Amino acid sequence: MLTQQFVVYPAIDVLDGRVVRLAEGHPGRVTVEGGDPLDAAARFAAEGASWLHLVDLDGALCSQASLDLVRRVVGATGVPVQVGGGFRTLAAVAAALDVGAARVLVGTAALDPAFLRAAVARFDDRLAVAVDVRDGRVAVEGWARKSELEPTELARRCRELGVHRLLVTSTHRDGSLTGPDRDLIEGIRDAAELPVLAAGGIATLADVEAVRELGCEGAVVGSALWRGRFTLADAVRLER
Repeated sequence: MLTQQFVVYPAIDVLDGRVVRLAEGHPGRVTVEGGDPLDAAARFAAEGASWLHLVDLDGALCSQASLDLVRRVVGATGVPVQVGGGFRTLAAVAAALDVGAARVLVGTAALDPAFLRAAVARFDDRLAVAVDVRDGRVAVEGWARKSELEPTELARRCRELGVHRLLVTSTHRDGSLTGPDRDLIEGIRDAAELPVLAAGGIATLADVEAVRELGCEGAVVGSALWRGRFTLADAVRLER
């Protein structure tokens, strides 16, 4: 199922122009203030990042992704950047790729099969689907609303429509440092039969190893890095 070596993706989540970490993705619950996103990108690149995970939180909440943010972070390093947050049209995805993003994540828009079919046909493996899960259902609109769709149903639909990979996030664990939701990851991995990137709750190097041993293609790590639980340099040693 895996198509490349395991990769650790350091997270750069941006709200009001600054890097932050949020508790369960709630914009009113900032737990970390991380400064300038360009500085963060440069630091992670220096520590050995092979990919960066950039999320425009403002874009996710208002459905209007910032191409300038994408352009500046991409330009700050030579590291490929995976971007998400508010990319809900084909034009928005294309624009992010045009300014240098290597891969674009779609979440809310992915619930529309017609959109997803067209996006896969146009963007191929430069597109990935974010399966954000809250209370057993797929969360949408910057995690502000819970849909009626079960995550395994979305995972199977993604497989049928030719999606190349999924990013699976337990929203309740995001920023919590309580460990990844292994049951959720395994369930979606088995339903999709696609490469999976795991996010939410990773707190230790053992958690990173656990995600790798679940057969995931990668792990997105945020709060653990920003709170000094381990360094990115330590984490990338687990890539193989």
